[in-house]
Amino acid sequence: MTDQNAQGHRPTTTHAEWGAGNPRLFISRHDERFEHHLTEDVVRIGSATGNELMLTDADPVHATITHDDQDEYVLALRGEGEMNSNPDADSLGGKSEILRTGARFTVGPWTLVFSREEFADHGRPYGGREGGELSDQPSQPERPDYSAEARAAKDIDED
Repeated sequence: MTDQNAQGHRPTTTHAEWGAGNPRLFISRHDERFEHHLTEDVVRIGSATGNELMLTDADPVHATITHDDQDEYVLALRGEGEMNSNPDADSLGGKSEILRTGARFTVGPWTLVFSREEFADHGRPYGGREGGELSDQPSQPERPDYSAEARAAKDIDED
């Protein structure tokens, strides 16, 4: 048996390449709607000049999204706003959460929704399959080393 399906595609796992899955925010307010792609490792959101995502009627730095060494996108909400998870207090006294596809939060009058293609969203264990591993399904490969050093070494090898 091969690890390809009838259409010749390799099945995907939750361990995609660093930053894969087109991570982005869908942003709306009243009749305004736009999309912001998360291409930086730190995205500051707010009204201050120089923020990666500038939104009027928000605190100067209302929130940040950090792309961490586990290839996760982590929201830290510093200003007033709502989140759709159970927030944990971070070291700055704000609220934070790992963003998963469909995660919704507010920044002032703005509503932001995180999206990342399923194959790269680590929040869907085992490729979204139900059930346990080993007795019912083959085990998943180990998560790749997403550290900056490993990414830099890979870039050197590809050159």
